[in-house]
Amino acid sequence: MMFHHPSIWFLLLLLLLPGLYWRLARNWRRSAVAFSSIETASRAPRTWAIRLRWIVPTLRILALVLLIICMARPRKADEQTRIHTEGIAIQLVVDRSGSMRAMDFTIDGKPADRLAAVRKVVEEFVIGSGDLPGRPDDLVGLITFATFCDSISPPTLDHDYLIESIRQTTVAGEEEGASTAIGDALALGVERLRSLVERADLTARPAIKSKVMILLSDGEDNSGEIDPITAAEMAAAFDIKVYTIGAGSRNSTVEVPFTDPFTGREVMRRVPVSIDEETLRKIAQTTGGEYFRATDTDSLTEIYSRIDELERTDIEQRRYTRYGELAVEPLRIGSATLPPLLIIVFALISLELLLSNTRFRTL
Repeated sequence: MMFHHPSIWFLLLLLLLPGLYWRLARNWRRSAVAFSSIETASRAPRTWAIRLRWIVPTLRILALVLLIICMARPRKADEQTRIHTEGIAIQLVVDRSGSMRAMDFTIDGKPADRLAAVRKVVEEFVIGSGDLPGRPDDLVGLITFATFCDSISPPTLDHDYLIESIRQTTVAGEEEGASTAIGDALALGVERLRSLVERADLTARPAIKSKVMILLSDGEDNSGEIDPITAAEMAAAFDIKVYTIGAGSRNSTVEVPFTDPFTGREVMRRVPVSIDEETLRKIAQTTGGEYFRATDTDSLTEIYSRIDELERTDIEQRRYTRYGELAVEPLRIGSATLPPLLIIVFALISLELLLSNTRFRTL
């Protein structure tokens, strides 16, 4: 509780109340009618009304105390914060073609395939871990692709669902088609980001500051109907920035697990791999993004950290304070609510007048 600054000087009147109380008490003790001797009356038994005569002046003093406090304008400050955010819509586009089984990445010091490393880093990018603060205020979606594209999750704030979808992403098998359709995946990402303005569930959400795609691939476009550069031009037309990541070591061959058809056991074989860095770089340049090369898990984490720094959500905090005048407004203390101070003043004065004119009336 605080007091209104210009009115706080009224509290000095409280210094006069001890003298006023002494004067009232003195008047109550003064005889109303002169007698030569009141010795006989003094031996008479004292009733409870006589013993509690101090209540009447006390009620008057309490009323005056609260009235002076009301004049000083006691106030209760209720500080609130209004947060305005301009989020980013991020579409993750992740390659799950057969080459993503290559065991040239590590997790916690143990060999891991490329997709497993990508799942781990993308999860940290979304929810935050270590140097990655997370994207709690951003719409994040997921598209995976091999020979065909799948929109796993639309851009959403339900990051728990998104993370669960990422964890369930696996490398495409031969029956699904293990080729790489970069152009089709990029075009699908453009459509998902473009259609955000039409989604009814986003009408009450703050404005989207920008739209971004993060395209990760470890191979060359060898499937699909749309050329990657054509898809990049589509993204640029809708003001969508694309960051591209080439994932994989710089070795010409890598170890990839295969199932031996005769024994049924998993064996490692070295197979040639190549990344079309020129196409990925051109996609980024066309849309105003950047191209990165991830050769291991640490560099992949650094890349997502760098993108995180480049694309930050604007958060504006406005603090404002509402003052409640306790003289005329109720005071809430926990679950209890006290009436305004002026109501208490009127109640004390009314009680004092009632008592002084009934049971405590004197001549």
